[in-house]
Amino acid sequence: MKIGVRKPSLTRSLKARTTGRLNRSVKRAVNPFYGKKGVGLIRQPRRAVRNAVYHRTSVSVWDILRKGR
Repeated sequence: MKIGVRKPSLTRSLKARTTGRLNRSVKRAVNPFYGKKGVGLIRQPRRAVRNAVYHRTSVSVWDILRKGR
């Protein structure tokens, strides 16, 4: 498990920013559970717990830069 600063990925951040509103609206129309809070814990509890621990124990470079302002 990663503890500390996460390594930034330019391709992943670009992909996250360019996933369009249309794509998300189609997924929401097809899947009633898409984007709902807590669904990951029901469907894949082990993965959800691991992700929660990871996000609490690691820090993004952008978070550090944002706090420095």
